[in-house]
Amino acid sequence: MKPPVLDCLERLDVRLAEAVAAARAAYGIEAGRDAFRGLHIGEDEVTRVLRRSPGTSPLGPGSAAEVPGLGWLADRYDLSPFELNVLLVALAPEIDLRYERLYGYLQDDVTRRRPTVELTLNLLCEGTAEKIRRRSDFAADAPLLRHRLVRLVADPHQVEPPLLARYVVVDEQIADVLLDGTGLDRRLAGWCAIVHPSDGETRFKDLLDAGQRLYLRGPPGSGPVALDRMLLHADLALAPGDPVGFTDAVRCFLREAELHGAVPYLDHVDALDPHRLELTARVLADLPGPVVLGGKAVWAGGELAVRTVEIEPPEAAERRACWVAALAGRDVAAADLDLLAERFPLTPRAISEAAGASGGDTLAELSAAARGLAGHELAALADRVEPRATWADLVLPDDELDALREICARVAGQERVLRGWGFGHKLSRGTGVGVLLSGPPGTGKTMAAEVLAGELHLDLYRINLAGVVSKYIGETEKNLDRIFDAAERASAVLLLDEADALLGKRSEVRDAHDRYANIEVAYLLQRMEAFPGVTLLATNMRHNLDEAFTRRLAFSVRFPFPDQASRASIWRGIWPREVPLGPDVDADTLASRFALSGGNIKNVALAAAFLAGPGPVTLAHVLHGVRREYQKMGKALTSGELLGGDDG
Repeated sequence: MKPPVLDCLERLDVRLAEAVAAARAAYGIEAGRDAFRGLHIGEDEVTRVLRRSPGTSPLGPGSAAEVPGLGWLADRYDLSPFELNVLLVALAPEIDLRYERLYGYLQDDVTRRRPTVELTLNLLCEGTAEKIRRRSDFAADAPLLRHRLVRLVADPHQVEPPLLARYVVVDEQIADVLLDGTGLDRRLAGWCAIVHPSDGETRFKDLLDAGQRLYLRGPPGSGPVALDRMLLHADLALAPGDPVGFTDAVRCFLREAELHGAVPYLDHVDALDPHRLELTARVLADLPGPVVLGGKAVWAGGELAVRTVEIEPPEAAERRACWVAALAGRDVAAADLDLLAERFPLTPRAISEAAGASGGDTLAELSAAARGLAGHELAALADRVEPRATWADLVLPDDELDALREICARVAGQERVLRGWGFGHKLSRGTGVGVLLSGPPGTGKTMAAEVLAGELHLDLYRINLAGVVSKYIGETEKNLDRIFDAAERASAVLLLDEADALLGKRSEVRDAHDRYANIEVAYLLQRMEAFPGVTLLATNMRHNLDEAFTRRLAFSVRFPFPDQASRASIWRGIWPREVPLGPDVDADTLASRFALSGGNIKNVALAAAFLAGPGPVTLAHVLHGVRREYQKMGKALTSGELLGGDDG
């Protein structure tokens, strides 16, 4: 079935035929056969083009106002019949490219394939007086331009062309409407999406019926998955960045919502800088009807009045119900549903997305999908560490191993203890699990972090705190905000390395920088306590840390330099089963002769394996690796020390 707008083109064809006849009379019938052929369209071609119909179906009578799209535009923007005809003239090349040829012929230039203001006036006006009067319809404050229905585009080959020489180009969003398009405008790709209504969702119905501007304040993604009406959702964090492009994008978004009969939903408002937020508020101020905005910070949109609605993050029971609904018909164990609900503080929308993205129904596959939703954002701020180590790889005193297992139990039991048993109401500082990992380099702090993340089925991200600290006042707090916000969305374990870069003993306040340095420490502690996950602080110099800070952490685990028995265990466990190990490589002997940390031993084993090539790893290869490792540590071992048992 052909779009109704094709019916309107019959009148345009009649008018174009009249204009072509007038042009032939003016140019002469031989004009198309002169030496400049190629810059003109030949007479035969014009005649052939005029005989073709737009589309394959015969045209019937119709008026522009009766076409659904044009009729809607006329009512919405109070357009006159003349303005509707301007839209029709500009739209014609979007329907059939033959109009480009005709417009080029009528303008005596094959390169001018779009109608200029002059050609449009010539086609639609009876005489000079009407043409002069109708020029006002192309003014900046006239409906066609004010509502961005058309654009007046200058010829790139002409410097400051007059109004009459400018091309009339219909906005592509409007063209889609007139041509019965149903998809989103391409300018909205990547940051906007249609959300279809949900019959059972009645939240905010009365407020939206009253035309309210709602600001849904809560954790990222805590806004509604759907409402009882269609939404057009925009993620403002992904919108175009420059002010001009951003303003045009927001206007395009709002009109797209109107064209689809959808409520505009602008999410992540707090991702905007003050200038772009002001631009958004200015555009929204003139918008009738309901609007939904979303963010986690207090509304800062100036004079634009909004109704703030606090959105509380769902508790484990609600999250479990969301998982059950999202995984309906799939074979997922009840215990796995419990773990997913407890481990991942996801919003209903994120749970729905994770269930759809999962490649299977096992706990590992569903956990990976849940972790992957927001990990890309955190990956831009931190280094992802693949949790490969297991409990068997850790060589630590029993008390330290017990402490690490208690951390896992603390995370696993948070829902039961804090919410089920009510301890959450007793804690004024937050429920985050802060852990200090302290010890010399190479003693297993990062390995322990891997074990914890793997046991909890969570991603591990490492941040060097030395790179987070900024000399500019206030920047450190902003950096920490970005990291913790992204980690919360990713449900990740954070490993903050080089903790002493920020957490050194508090200085006496001698100037503004000292005062702000202490503020940064306090701010980090606040963020850790508010973060609903695990934050691991790693340091090689525990004695440098402020005791007042460490007292507020949930756990402190020391990683001592390994004694001889521990070193022997590390040597025995460092070799993969596939390694062909020579009989002269003895773990007890190596442990007694060389005081190396676990990290050093790993480096030695790897160097020996590469040195061995295809053959077995022998003691000679290991001793060569030991000598290289001591060289890196700034210690030179003689052959006698290597072979004679002196620790050097």
